[in-house]
Amino acid sequence: MAEAATSIQIRKLYKLFGPAPDKFLAAAQQGMSKQELRDVHGHVLGLRDINIDMPAGGIQVVMGLSGSGKSTLIRHINRLIDPTAGEVLIHANGEALDVVKMSHTQLLNFRRERTAMVFQKFALFPHLTVLENAEYGLQIQHVPRKKRHEASMQWIERVGLKGYEGHYPNQLSGGMQQRVGLARALSNDAPILLMDEAFSALDPLIRSDMQSVLLDLQQELGKTIVFITHDLDEALRLGDQIAILRDGEVMQQGTGQQIVLKPADDYISSFVKDVNRGRVIRCRTLMSPGAPVAGPTVDASLVIEEAARLLSSENLESANVVSSKGKHLGTLSMSDIIAAMVPPNDAQEQRETADAL
Repeated sequence: MAEAATSIQIRKLYKLFGPAPDKFLAAAQQGMSKQELRDVHGHVLGLRDINIDMPAGGIQVVMGLSGSGKSTLIRHINRLIDPTAGEVLIHANGEALDVVKMSHTQLLNFRRERTAMVFQKFALFPHLTVLENAEYGLQIQHVPRKKRHEASMQWIERVGLKGYEGHYPNQLSGGMQQRVGLARALSNDAPILLMDEAFSALDPLIRSDMQSVLLDLQQELGKTIVFITHDLDEALRLGDQIAILRDGEVMQQGTGQQIVLKPADDYISSFVKDVNRGRVIRCRTLMSPGAPVAGPTVDASLVIEEAARLLSSENLESANVVSSKGKHLGTLSMSDIIAAMVPPNDAQEQRETADAL
């Protein structure tokens, strides 16, 4: 069975690509630029001083543009890439294991039993059926045929592919193939699920559907998921925590709300300026303390866009914000919602336009 809770800590992780990375590690640690390492010394800086705490049973999104180091980072977690320096600590059942220090046998067992990976390009075996692909990981673990068949069929059904277990990958759409990849990963019952641009090759509607499938499954399973993406909307929808990378360095990390409301610098601001804030900010963030008012009740975790829709439909100005157990926490006004949904720069531009008129 999968472990109850497995968290991941990445500490002081560096990766330099080149013929003698150890020779230039100290220079990278002291701040030598990526350009100088490449142009003068012939080495590529993949990651610099990465420190991330990935929550147990949550979805950690790592995002950034092409070349930011996000795929390099996720491949350090199961050591498909060896770091130049640093630690990758797996915390479970009261112990901490450093993936970097694992022996070959330990690493092999770790990859087979405690991690599963979903790839962007599906990585299905074309000569195997849906069922055979889904149970491949269990076959590698020498799980008896009947048991692996039952487990795989369970997950094939859960991802919506019942009736297709005898089909081959080339008989399926892209979205269906990615569902097979997800079923294969879940069949292993591993506590850590690594997803590298898993949905980016899919059409927008299918991509949104797969995001919903993942969120529904995660609500029940509570895996520790590391999800790589270059898409901010996807990151905000899926991530319990988000880390944004640029040129191999973490520029900001936190919840989606923290990143949208308090971007660390101009680079992050440019990322979030076009975000629909109403679909990110939650009622608990905007509520004000106070006694109950005449109006509807909304859960503190509800996004403010939904709260605004509710208030608008009832032609009311304020709502009562409550906890998941129904305890009154405060109130939320429509005017506060509208103000929060307009980014500060846009609000300034609107005021200047109004003054000019």
